[in-house]
Amino acid sequence: MRFSRKQMRAMTWWCPGSGARTYDALICDGAVRSGKTLSMGLGFVCWAMACFADRSFAICGKTVRSLKRNLITTLLPVLTAAGFRYELKNSENLLQVHAGKCSNRFYLFGGRDAGSAALIQGITLAGVLFDEAALMPREFVEQALARCSVEGSRFWFNCNPENPGHWFYREWIQGAKNKNALYLHFTMEDNPGLSREIRERFQNLYTGTFYERYILGKWVAAQGLIYPFMEEKNAADVPEYCEEYAVSCDYGTQNPSSFGLWGRCGKVWYRIDEYYYDGRKNGPRTDEEHYHGLEELCQGKRISRLVADPSAASFMETIRRHGKFPVTAAQNDVLQGIRKTAMALKEGKVRICRNCCDCWREFSLYRWQENKDAPVKENDHAMDDLRYFVTSVVCREQGGFAAVSAKRG
Repeated sequence: MRFSRKQMRAMTWWCPGSGARTYDALICDGAVRSGKTLSMGLGFVCWAMACFADRSFAICGKTVRSLKRNLITTLLPVLTAAGFRYELKNSENLLQVHAGKCSNRFYLFGGRDAGSAALIQGITLAGVLFDEAALMPREFVEQALARCSVEGSRFWFNCNPENPGHWFYREWIQGAKNKNALYLHFTMEDNPGLSREIRERFQNLYTGTFYERYILGKWVAAQGLIYPFMEEKNAADVPEYCEEYAVSCDYGTQNPSSFGLWGRCGKVWYRIDEYYYDGRKNGPRTDEEHYHGLEELCQGKRISRLVADPSAASFMETIRRHGKFPVTAAQNDVLQGIRKTAMALKEGKVRICRNCCDCWREFSLYRWQENKDAPVKENDHAMDDLRYFVTSVVCREQGGFAAVSAKRG
């Protein structure tokens, strides 16, 4: 395996003669697929095994599942190639690494929300690595740092850029000097495992804010239209035949309710029809009246899946009571959902038919709040049901959006 100069620096900054040995922390940020994650993971284990024995360390991700997928599964064969032996105990979320007679424990933690800080309390650590630190709450990160009380302990962070008002950017990247942290910024060119064709493919997947963050590696504020590339002239025709049908629902009483009817042809999902009702303009409807609209939308079609606004408990109960549609609560991580939806639209995994007028209308109006990573809460109902569909149906059946078999950065 080849490594670039910047990857080697991320792996060896702690070594004698590196010129960076006096730092207490390493921060790597920048573009996706830039090689920072694997090189940092390997460097973290090498540092731990070279400097400590019979100690505990933490490797943290947003969730343990995402951590195993994004880092651990790619790291393990590299450890074997480097001469280490390991045991991964999934039931304990524990990775034990051995080199000769030396052994250390690497505990895997998920920092999904502020409450996750309780999971890491009480343990004494010799070091911690945060994979995608910007996705973790400050309370969790600071609790993990506070556990590093062993002499010589160090902190390792990697992340992709977010909003420039993000606490991690302000506290750690802008304050790297005061934190005695080595800061390395990565681009795709720092990953020798990526061909020019693969780099171009990723560059074509993102637009707007996500392009500046994930391709250029900039901490920029969200602004403008969220899906600026969606133009009605590119609308699809309704397919003559679909192999499967599904529905996505955003529910409102006074606010509009938007239901999308989806048909799958091969690997592509088409939004073939929609139900859109504005309670403010036309008067509120009851759950039963909305359910009647849902039945009319799906008339004559066997629905395999229906995903609904997770806050619409009463409407989901109405659907269950009728016993006709298999309803589940949708995933509702807004920012990540928007990113995944943009990629699905760009890759053609979902297409919007020209008769879905309200969906197309909202594409032209759906925009970011000023200087916030959140959409304006107007003209967002078809956009919400679209996002529910992508994150809860498309991503799940296709295992996310690992578009190519390239090493993750």
